[in-house]
Amino acid sequence: MARHRISQGSSFEEQVGYSRAVADGRWVFVAGTTGYDYSSMTIDPDVVEQCRQALTNIDDALTAAGSCAADVVRVRYLVPHAPDFEPCWPLLRAYFHESRPAATMMVVGLATPDMRIEIEVTALKPVE
Repeated sequence: MARHRISQGSSFEEQVGYSRAVADGRWVFVAGTTGYDYSSMTIDPDVVEQCRQALTNIDDALTAAGSCAADVVRVRYLVPHAPDFEPCWPLLRAYFHESRPAATMMVVGLATPDMRIEIEVTALKPVE
């Protein structure tokens, strides 16, 4: 199976030179994804809403790669402020309820002050 690059039309993809996701064989690598609504290039100020949108963006990328949340084996959460992470737990628990991936949360600076959470996932599609 050939490498397949997935774009969501974010202006960041073009400006920085990356793909939202890359599928290679059974592996799907989804880039760090924030809460931007790429159709309008807007971001909600609320961290929970940003988390919800980030998961929607990730889900769209996984679907385009022929994968889904149940296939996720690794997730990294990046937040500028540690207290912002806990309010997101219910959404994360619901999204990853089946896969229960290995996870890491890091407190880091993000690209803009508007970004309050970034999520990166790796998925392994089942053998067909």
